[in-house]
Amino acid sequence: MSERKTLEERAQMTDLERLRHSCAHVMATAILRIWPDAQFAYGPPIENGFYYDFDLKHRITPDDFEKIEAEMKKIAKENQKFEYKAITRDEAKAMAESGRLGGLSERPGNPSRFKLDLIDKIPEGETISCFQNGEFIDLCAGPHVGYTSKCKNVKLMSVSSSFYLGDESKGQLQRLYGTAFESKEQLEEHLVRLEEAKKRDHRRLGKELQLFHIDEAVGQGLILWKPKGGLIRRALQDFITQELDKQGYSQVFTPHIGKLDLYRTSGHFPYYQESQYPPIAERDTLEKLADEDATCATLVNGLSDGTFEGYLLKPMNCPHHIKIFASEHRSYRDLPVRLAEFGTVYRWEQSGELGGMTRVRGFTQDDAHLFCTPDQVSAELIGCLDLVKKVLSTLGMHNYRVRLSLRDPDSDKYVGSPENWDKAEAAIREAVQVLGVDYTEELGEAAFYGPKIDFVVKDVIGRDWQLGTVQVDYNLPERFKLEYVGADNTTHRPVMIHRAPFGSLERFTGLLIEHFEGKFPTWLSPEQVRVLPISEKFLEAAEAVTTQLAEAGVRVSLDSSSDKVGAKIRNARMERIPYMLVLGAKEVEEGTVSVRHRDKEDLGAKPLEQFIAEITAEIRERSL
Repeated sequence: MSERKTLEERAQMTDLERLRHSCAHVMATAILRIWPDAQFAYGPPIENGFYYDFDLKHRITPDDFEKIEAEMKKIAKENQKFEYKAITRDEAKAMAESGRLGGLSERPGNPSRFKLDLIDKIPEGETISCFQNGEFIDLCAGPHVGYTSKCKNVKLMSVSSSFYLGDESKGQLQRLYGTAFESKEQLEEHLVRLEEAKKRDHRRLGKELQLFHIDEAVGQGLILWKPKGGLIRRALQDFITQELDKQGYSQVFTPHIGKLDLYRTSGHFPYYQESQYPPIAERDTLEKLADEDATCATLVNGLSDGTFEGYLLKPMNCPHHIKIFASEHRSYRDLPVRLAEFGTVYRWEQSGELGGMTRVRGFTQDDAHLFCTPDQVSAELIGCLDLVKKVLSTLGMHNYRVRLSLRDPDSDKYVGSPENWDKAEAAIREAVQVLGVDYTEELGEAAFYGPKIDFVVKDVIGRDWQLGTVQVDYNLPERFKLEYVGADNTTHRPVMIHRAPFGSLERFTGLLIEHFEGKFPTWLSPEQVRVLPISEKFLEAAEAVTTQLAEAGVRVSLDSSSDKVGAKIRNARMERIPYMLVLGAKEVEEGTVSVRHRDKEDLGAKPLEQFIAEITAEIRERSL
């Protein structure tokens, strides 16, 4: 809200963000016209819209949305100007104490308490930025559109609870979300996409198709893969394992925990301390502390400052792979060493940030770490990028962009020398240029130990997902003092490359459920064929067909229920099974099966051997 902050925001905010920020002020104005006692905290633009946090005795529900939207449209028609005002701290405080700031008029006995709190955080003597539209004025760094007439293509989306500055002790607020676009057509397209997203929601489909389960008794954010979901996961793992075998990777297995000092060396602890499960102290350490009548605070401090050792649920696989590399004497002739693992890691995500499979606390990465000479970095990077491209093309995800996540030189969150960072960033730039793909660069998005190449995939309804990632790291080899003997018979430091084409199996599977709307390609489908005898008379023949398909490596089941064949077909289609084989008198007599596809309907009768040849080829080639 200072003048300096205003200028920074004006330089960075896009036109659409300006519009949405302005719509947040229009929404606040509308709420105050309807409920003058509302107390407003703040209302920023966000990725797909905007929100405002406020305190109000009336509990807003979706039934109120139409009334608020109607008032917002009136304000848009009034074509109010967004006027910037610079005021002193004393002026701002007086306005807040009278209730005028964040209100439509002075409200005796109802001061703007959130505004007073914000003003107290602004240094003495600093100019404070405000914006006014019509009768509404609020502390605001801006920027805004010129007039409220631009704020007409808006839609209120949802309402939820929130806490002021995220602090539960400060009392519960209401948060009203909306979205806005520059044209009516864009708004309508967005709303259609949202409806499509609801249909594809992996949480709903995952339950309907019995793919995964989250149980409170186990813990939020911890996925229980059910048998059908497990088959999808296994198919993905088999796919990537075959590709890794071709590229000379070695598969390893590491524990789920490690000594805390391992993560102190890597920098993950305490760097990621807020997003890690609490450390576990060794039993003898706890007993010793208990004998000394130590407090929990002593334990926590000891774990943090390194005075005694504990264990940590691993937040990353890299330190374990580093120790495997360091366990042997290495020569330049041994390099590159490529270690791969489906490694499960744990992050303490906040409960409000958890969501199905896409935001979890325990997840399995298709992780790998390559240790190479500086001369090998370019070729190894290209190999990693080719692998990510192979994964995405196999799944029909051709619409993606590449983002280089780089260090922000002004930030102190990164470890290692500027020289090593420069070398790593030069290496990833060269790799994507050789790959011949368009890319963007984003400062401040690098991991704390090295820059990354991220693949951002657009799904079938236009949403962006950050999936495969490749990182170059000169710093962890330095922190762990890794060495190999070079051709000159002296020791050298290897370069480390981190890569994970899927990112995490949980998140990737959640995306695939939504991308395919549960209609997985045959090679990924947990059940690929269902055999449907039209009556009990043909059950024995159906069992024989089922056995032949299973022996050919097809995931198949038999519907031996007494339902009519139409109901059996309908059930199989609802379960998104790619192929249904109907058997009746004619098929048994001719040695054929009547083939139906979940999308293409009736494909006609075929000899069983022909169908087996076709479907096994489809599975083998991972056809879409």
